[in-house]
Amino acid sequence: MTVEDLREPDRTAVLATVKTAELVTPDLLDRPTPCAAWTVGDLLAHMAAQHRGFAAAARGAGDDLALWQPRPPGPHTSAEYAESADEVLAAFAPGDVPERLFAMPEFGPGVTVPGYQAIGFHLVDYVVHGWDLARAVGQDYELAPACVEPVWQIVGQIPDGPERDSPESPFAHALPDTGTGSALHRILRMLGRSPNWPESH
Repeated sequence: MTVEDLREPDRTAVLATVKTAELVTPDLLDRPTPCAAWTVGDLLAHMAAQHRGFAAAARGAGDDLALWQPRPPGPHTSAEYAESADEVLAAFAPGDVPERLFAMPEFGPGVTVPGYQAIGFHLVDYVVHGWDLARAVGQDYELAPACVEPVWQIVGQIPDGPERDSPESPFAHALPDTGTGSALHRILRMLGRSPNWPESH
Protein backbone atom coordinates (compact mmCIF):
# COMPACT_ATOMS: atom_id res chain seq x y z
CA MET A 1 0.00 0.00 0.00
CA THR A 2 1.30 3.42 -0.86
CA VAL A 3 1.12 6.34 1.53
CA GLU A 4 -1.32 8.02 -0.83
CA ASP A 5 -3.94 5.25 -0.76
CA LEU A 6 -5.31 4.98 2.76
CA ARG A 7 -8.67 3.54 1.85
CA GLU A 8 -8.15 0.12 3.42
CA PRO A 9 -7.17 1.41 6.88
CA ASP A 10 -9.95 3.99 6.56
CA ARG A 11 -12.45 1.23 5.83
CA THR A 12 -11.23 -0.75 8.85
CA ALA A 13 -11.56 2.28 11.11
CA VAL A 14 -15.03 3.12 9.82
CA LEU A 15 -16.30 -0.44 10.27
CA ALA A 16 -15.00 -0.41 13.84
CA THR A 17 -17.08 2.70 14.53
CA VAL A 18 -20.16 1.02 13.06
CA LYS A 19 -19.80 -1.84 15.56
CA THR A 20 -19.67 0.65 18.41
CA ALA A 21 -22.57 2.69 17.04
CA GLU A 22 -24.72 -0.45 16.98
CA LEU A 23 -24.45 -0.49 20.78
CA VAL A 24 -25.77 3.07 21.16
CA THR A 25 -29.29 2.76 22.52
CA PRO A 26 -31.51 5.83 23.00
CA ASP A 27 -30.72 5.97 26.72
CA LEU A 28 -27.02 6.53 25.90
CA LEU A 29 -27.51 9.51 23.59
CA ASP A 30 -27.17 12.10 26.38
CA ARG A 31 -23.91 10.73 27.80
CA PRO A 32 -20.88 13.06 27.75
CA THR A 33 -17.99 12.35 25.40
CA PRO A 34 -14.30 13.34 25.23
CA CYS A 35 -15.48 16.04 22.77
CA ALA A 36 -16.32 18.50 25.53
CA ALA A 37 -19.38 20.17 24.02
CA TRP A 38 -20.92 17.00 22.54
CA THR A 39 -23.09 14.24 23.88
CA VAL A 40 -23.01 10.77 22.34
CA GLY A 41 -25.95 11.80 20.17
CA ASP A 42 -24.17 14.95 19.00
CA LEU A 43 -20.99 13.00 18.25
CA LEU A 44 -22.77 10.32 16.22
CA ALA A 45 -24.76 12.95 14.32
CA HIS A 46 -21.51 14.79 13.51
CA MET A 47 -19.81 11.58 12.40
CA ALA A 48 -22.75 10.71 10.13
CA ALA A 49 -22.71 14.21 8.63
CA GLN A 50 -19.00 13.99 7.89
CA HIS A 51 -19.50 10.66 6.16
CA ARG A 52 -22.20 12.22 3.99
CA GLY A 53 -20.03 15.23 3.21
CA PHE A 54 -16.96 13.17 2.29
CA ALA A 55 -19.13 10.86 0.18
CA ALA A 56 -20.54 13.84 -1.70
CA ALA A 57 -17.01 15.22 -2.16
CA ALA A 58 -15.82 11.90 -3.58
CA ARG A 59 -18.66 12.08 -6.10
CA GLY A 60 -17.76 15.66 -7.07
CA ALA A 61 -20.67 17.27 -5.21
CA GLY A 62 -19.15 18.21 -1.85
CA ASP A 63 -19.09 21.98 -2.31
CA ASP A 64 -22.57 22.42 -0.77
CA LEU A 65 -21.90 23.12 2.92
CA ALA A 66 -25.44 22.03 3.78
CA LEU A 67 -24.47 18.45 2.93
CA TRP A 68 -21.97 18.52 5.80
CA GLN A 69 -24.42 19.67 8.48
CA PRO A 70 -25.49 17.21 11.20
CA ARG A 71 -29.11 16.31 11.66
CA PRO A 72 -30.65 16.54 15.15
CA PRO A 73 -29.81 13.36 17.08
CA GLY A 74 -32.47 10.96 18.27
CA PRO A 75 -33.41 7.28 18.44
CA HIS A 76 -32.80 7.03 14.69
CA THR A 77 -29.18 8.22 14.91
CA SER A 78 -27.45 4.84 15.32
CA ALA A 79 -29.13 3.39 12.22
CA GLU A 80 -28.54 6.62 10.31
CA TYR A 81 -24.86 6.39 11.21
CA ALA A 82 -24.58 2.89 9.75
CA GLU A 83 -26.24 4.09 6.53
CA SER A 84 -23.85 7.03 6.24
CA ALA A 85 -20.87 4.71 6.77
CA ASP A 86 -22.04 2.46 3.94
CA GLU A 87 -22.46 5.55 1.77
CA VAL A 88 -18.93 6.87 2.28
CA LEU A 89 -17.26 3.48 1.87
CA ALA A 90 -19.10 2.99 -1.42
CA ALA A 91 -18.15 6.51 -2.56
CA PHE A 92 -14.47 5.90 -1.75
CA ALA A 93 -14.37 2.54 -3.57
CA PRO A 94 -13.75 3.53 -7.23
CA GLY A 95 -10.11 3.15 -8.19
CA ASP A 96 -9.55 6.78 -9.20
CA VAL A 97 -10.91 8.36 -6.00
CA PRO A 98 -7.45 9.19 -4.55
CA GLU A 99 -6.72 11.25 -7.68
CA ARG A 100 -10.00 13.18 -7.66
CA LEU A 101 -10.34 16.66 -6.20
CA PHE A 102 -12.51 16.83 -3.09
CA ALA A 103 -14.37 20.03 -2.24
CA MET A 104 -13.92 20.79 1.47
CA PRO A 105 -16.23 23.74 2.20
CA GLU A 106 -15.68 23.50 5.95
CA PHE A 107 -12.15 24.76 5.26
CA GLY A 108 -13.49 27.73 3.31
CA PRO A 109 -15.40 28.57 0.11
CA GLY A 110 -13.90 26.94 -2.95
CA VAL A 111 -11.29 24.92 -1.03
CA THR A 112 -10.37 21.60 -2.65
CA VAL A 113 -7.78 18.98 -1.75
CA PRO A 114 -6.56 15.85 -3.54
CA GLY A 115 -8.61 12.78 -2.76
CA TYR A 116 -5.75 10.93 -1.11
CA GLN A 117 -5.29 13.82 1.32
CA ALA A 118 -9.01 14.03 2.04
CA ILE A 119 -9.09 10.30 2.79
CA GLY A 120 -6.22 10.89 5.21
CA PHE A 121 -8.29 13.54 6.98
CA HIS A 122 -11.20 11.12 7.11
CA LEU A 123 -9.00 8.37 8.55
CA VAL A 124 -7.75 10.63 11.34
CA ASP A 125 -11.31 11.68 12.17
CA TYR A 126 -12.64 8.14 12.44
CA VAL A 127 -9.73 6.67 14.36
CA VAL A 128 -10.04 9.48 16.92
CA HIS A 129 -13.84 9.77 16.94
CA GLY A 130 -14.02 5.97 17.11
CA TRP A 131 -12.10 6.20 20.37
CA ASP A 132 -14.31 9.10 21.54
CA LEU A 133 -17.45 7.08 20.93
CA ALA A 134 -16.13 3.87 22.48
CA ARG A 135 -14.96 5.65 25.61
CA ALA A 136 -18.27 7.48 25.97
CA VAL A 137 -20.29 4.25 25.90
CA GLY A 138 -17.83 2.23 27.96
CA GLN A 139 -16.48 -0.05 25.22
CA ASP A 140 -12.95 -1.25 24.56
CA TYR A 141 -11.25 0.22 21.50
CA GLU A 142 -8.42 -1.43 19.64
CA LEU A 143 -7.22 -0.92 16.09
CA ALA A 144 -4.61 -2.73 14.05
CA PRO A 145 -1.24 -0.99 13.57
CA ALA A 146 -2.12 -0.60 9.87
CA CYS A 147 -4.81 1.87 10.93
CA VAL A 148 -2.86 3.67 13.63
CA GLU A 149 0.53 4.11 11.96
CA PRO A 150 -0.63 6.33 9.07
CA VAL A 151 -2.60 8.46 11.52
CA TRP A 152 0.58 8.99 13.53
CA GLN A 153 2.30 10.31 10.41
CA ILE A 154 -0.56 12.68 9.55
CA VAL A 155 -1.14 13.97 13.07
CA GLY A 156 2.53 14.83 13.44
CA GLN A 157 2.04 17.45 10.70
CA ILE A 158 -0.95 19.21 12.31
CA PRO A 159 0.12 22.59 13.77
CA ASP A 160 -0.36 23.11 17.49
CA GLY A 161 -0.68 26.87 17.28
CA PRO A 162 -3.25 29.55 18.10
CA GLU A 163 -5.70 28.05 15.59
CA ARG A 164 -6.43 25.39 18.21
CA ASP A 165 -7.79 28.11 20.50
CA SER A 166 -10.71 28.63 18.15
CA PRO A 167 -14.10 27.21 19.18
CA GLU A 168 -14.24 25.79 15.66
CA SER A 169 -11.02 23.81 16.09
CA PRO A 170 -11.58 20.04 16.14
CA PHE A 171 -8.52 19.62 18.38
CA ALA A 172 -7.42 21.11 21.69
CA HIS A 173 -3.78 21.92 22.33
CA ALA A 174 -1.54 18.89 22.62
CA LEU A 175 -1.03 17.34 26.03
CA PRO A 176 2.49 16.49 27.23
CA ASP A 177 3.87 13.35 25.61
CA THR A 178 4.83 11.04 28.45
CA GLY A 179 6.62 8.70 26.06
CA THR A 180 4.50 5.85 27.39
CA GLY A 181 1.38 4.05 26.27
CA SER A 182 0.29 2.86 22.87
CA ALA A 183 0.72 4.70 19.60
CA LEU A 184 -3.00 5.49 19.73
CA HIS A 185 -2.62 7.06 23.17
CA ARG A 186 0.24 9.22 21.91
CA ILE A 187 -1.93 10.32 18.97
CA LEU A 188 -4.73 11.24 21.36
CA ARG A 189 -2.38 13.37 23.46
CA MET A 190 -1.12 15.12 20.33
CA LEU A 191 -4.72 16.07 19.59
CA GLY A 192 -5.46 17.30 23.10
CA ARG A 193 -7.30 14.24 24.41
CA SER A 194 -6.41 12.42 27.60
CA PRO A 195 -6.28 8.64 27.15
CA ASN A 196 -7.51 8.45 30.76
CA TRP A 197 -10.85 10.11 30.02
CA PRO A 198 -13.28 10.15 31.87
CA GLU A 199 -11.04 9.85 34.93
CA SER A 200 -9.32 13.05 33.79
CA HIS A 201 -12.61 14.70 32.87
